[in-house]
Amino acid sequence: MSRQLSIVVLAAGQGTRMKSDLPKVLHRIAGRPMLEHVVRTAEALQPHKIHVVYGHGGERVPEALAHLPVDWVLQAEQRGTGHAVSQVMPQIGDDETVLVLYGDVPLIRAETLRHLVAASDGERLALLTARLDDPSGYGRIVRDETGQVQAIVEEKDADAAQRAIDEINTGMMAAPARHLRHWLARVTDDNAQGEFYLTDCVALAREDGVEAVAVACDDPVEIEGVNNRLQLARLERAYQRRQAQRLLLEGVTLLDPDRFDLRGTLSVGRDVEIDVGVIIEGHVELGDGCRIG
Repeated sequence: MSRQLSIVVLAAGQGTRMKSDLPKVLHRIAGRPMLEHVVRTAEALQPHKIHVVYGHGGERVPEALAHLPVDWVLQAEQRGTGHAVSQVMPQIGDDETVLVLYGDVPLIRAETLRHLVAASDGERLALLTARLDDPSGYGRIVRDETGQVQAIVEEKDADAAQRAIDEINTGMMAAPARHLRHWLARVTDDNAQGEFYLTDCVALAREDGVEAVAVACDDPVEIEGVNNRLQLARLERAYQRRQAQRLLLEGVTLLDPDRFDLRGTLSVGRDVEIDVGVIIEGHVELGDGCRIG
């Protein structure tokens, strides 16, 4: 990561399918708001700055997460992802790389994002993609006859052949700021949603002779977003499964890994045993030979 990195986290969505008065990104995974998970992962990349674009819920989001070391940017009118990123661009220098993340995709790993930034390398537009058995709801990656990324087509704008594509856009991308600024200025809202799509930057990059490269994410859980309570519950379990696997590899005996919950941090000694149905909150240390019933 030779160039200075600025990270933009999009967190302005309303989340109507959550059927909640609480802004979507404040719903919790393992006791912490989803947005906080994303910001903590972003911090691991040691960026120059993290910008969070908020909108729905107004000041409730920055008030609830005032302890996070981020620059809060208001998107007063939600006009799409391209419009959201453009709110931040005046604060980002041309010599920087911009990484775009989402406040409702809480389980993305820092290592995956490092690969994405490295693929951009200050020159290219790098897209995080995945292949899904059921790609419905996602934008599709359209490639040319040589296999090069040509465009991203949102599902509502896709024809039957494009909908059959199983390679999807996760929304996460890294791009040189100097290029991204010009592309965003040329994006239009001429589409089924009447919004300014960040994904239109792919076709604009191709027009400008800038290579667009795809970085594959092999774990679908990393790129899964939350739009309803069912997805929130699924990602809660996925997060807890990760924690359980880590502890098992550290030598902890979990009598049932599927009935273990960590809502904080846990450090362990040797020969620790944790029984079923245990919930660990806050910052906990367990010494050698501890057994929690």
